[in-house]
Amino acid sequence: TEATARVTGGEVVEITLAPAEESHIAGQAIALSVVWEDDDLIVIDKPAGLVVHPGPGNADGTLVNALIHHCGASLSGVGGMLRPGIVHRIDKETSGLLVAAKTDRAHQGLAAQFAAHDVERHYMALCHGVPDKGDPRLRGVEGVSFEAGGILRIEANLDRHRADRQKQAVTPHGGRHAVTRVRVEEAFGTPPACAL
Repeated sequence: TEATARVTGGEVVEITLAPAEESHIAGQAIALSVVWEDDDLIVIDKPAGLVVHPGPGNADGTLVNALIHHCGASLSGVGGMLRPGIVHRIDKETSGLLVAAKTDRAHQGLAAQFAAHDVERHYMALCHGVPDKGDPRLRGVEGVSFEAGGILRIEANLDRHRADRQKQAVTPHGGRHAVTRVRVEEAFGTPPACAL
């Protein structure tokens, strides 16, 4: 039928989608630490130093290249191209679990959960200095507050850095709304006294 035809009750509409094309990104035999895999999902323990997506300066040798090789034809066809459905990122120098969809249905479901902020992510980091609500450097900083139990809350909008497009930065307008909560698991040494 014509694209402008009106639909009335009781009609059956059939849509035929073209099969997903092979990706222009080549699969590469890169060792993966697979934590979970089934017909719909794969969870990878990404090591520090591994870039997730190909891009400027990292045309290959990425997690996407490894997943294309590992998963073969059992990949999502979202956007008309066979590729792993990665809906979240982990920075190159960060290690941790990364979930990728192998089917369109799983990809759409994961994307919806991340968009609705229904997914919680937990990170551990070793830092120099301990967030303290008595520290004058934190007073009055927009979006910074403390919650019960000494939890530091940072609320800001994130977008691509203006000068370095490979990085994220806090932006006053636009971007994606983000809330980060920080809790000290263990402090080492004696914290310096805060000068008021």
